[in-house]
Amino acid sequence: MTITVIVLIVLEVPLGVAYATAERRRLLANVQHDALALSIRAHEPVDAGDLAALGTIAAAYRTEIGGRVVVVDRVGRLLADSDPLAGSDPARSFADRPEFRAALRGAEADGTRRSDTLDQDLLYVAVPIVSDGVVVGALRVTYPTSYVDARVRNVAIALMALAVAVVALVFLVSLWLARSVSQPVSDLEGAARRLGAGDLGARAPVPRGPAELRVLAESFNATATRLGSLVESQRAFVADASHQLRTPLQALRFRIETLELDVAAGRPADAADLEGALAEVERLSRLVDGLLALARAEGAASAPTDTDLADLVGARVDAWAALAAERGVAILAEVDPTVRAAVTPGHLEQVLDNLLSNAIDVAPEGSHVRITAGAPVGAVIEVRVTDEGPGMDPARRARAFDRFWRPAGAAAGGSGLGLAIVRGLVEADGGSVELDEGPGGGLEVRLRLRAGERA
Repeated sequence: MTITVIVLIVLEVPLGVAYATAERRRLLANVQHDALALSIRAHEPVDAGDLAALGTIAAAYRTEIGGRVVVVDRVGRLLADSDPLAGSDPARSFADRPEFRAALRGAEADGTRRSDTLDQDLLYVAVPIVSDGVVVGALRVTYPTSYVDARVRNVAIALMALAVAVVALVFLVSLWLARSVSQPVSDLEGAARRLGAGDLGARAPVPRGPAELRVLAESFNATATRLGSLVESQRAFVADASHQLRTPLQALRFRIETLELDVAAGRPADAADLEGALAEVERLSRLVDGLLALARAEGAASAPTDTDLADLVGARVDAWAALAAERGVAILAEVDPTVRAAVTPGHLEQVLDNLLSNAIDVAPEGSHVRITAGAPVGAVIEVRVTDEGPGMDPARRARAFDRFWRPAGAAAGGSGLGLAIVRGLVEADGGSVELDEGPGGGLEVRLRLRAGERA
């Protein structure tokens, strides 16, 4: 606003001054032209002393143009006046007037003076009347400046009105722009306040503009979504942990209390109770390890690097080959040697370890576990881990990624967290995982990973 006002002042004030100066110069030029023309017409009547003719010339100019014409002789006595003042002496002298003295000396005089009698400003031009090279009189034309003053005033009013309109328009536009900026900021502040108060569903409306505020709102919403996901994950973790740890803790307590009674009674400790207590401790250890692994997977920071997929898969196959051979299972890997994946170091290794462990556990003796990965499709690489075990029906596959879920008849010792950990690690790197029926009736796990630079 301030800049707009300054610009308007800088532009309009000089423009108004220039217009007023030009109008006054134009009026002066017109009056000078008229005075010169009238002096040429008046020199013959002045020579002849024809006062009637002079009166006619002066009256005609008064009627047509509106200016006052005064004609004097060579000594300054009045000869004609188109607008004589009431009660004035018809033969009075104008010799004491500066403009007439200058004109009678042969010079032109002009200027502006205030007429108290007429209560207005007058522009005057006095010129000599020359006949045969001799000054025989003088003629003065006076014209009110009110006409020019009115035009200048109207232009000034128009410029002022334009300035007011521009300022009002700029104010409205500034107000709209300020609201377009302040409202999204206010919405964002309100959303942040609600989120800080514990409302995990708080989101800021995404404005249509400016782009910076739109990006800020989108970033805030993404952060709020991520925060809500982490909080919900932690809540689920606490709920699952409390639920899953309660049963083995109660069983362990019961067995320890039984042992305590045996010791108090002087009886030898029951070996079954000792073995059961140790089994519950081992089970608790597995659950705690699994919960910690799941928490790390779901809260894992993603820092993908370009990784040689063939080398990584080969290393995991070598690590599990001995256990697989002991179970009579062969692990086969078919990975395009040029394929590279964008994964966080350690994530994919842990994912494959979980999948190979599950596959070897269910694979029948003499069967195969296959790991395959072909060329990327677009920016995605698909890695498949397939076994020839009993597989899962669609209903069981739909629940397989739930925490602590284990299918009926599953071997003892599992925690039901393996596939939940797999999903957490894969999704942390921007990938996805799903289960499907294998070609031979077993289970096929499909990992979709982001592709890296090809070798």
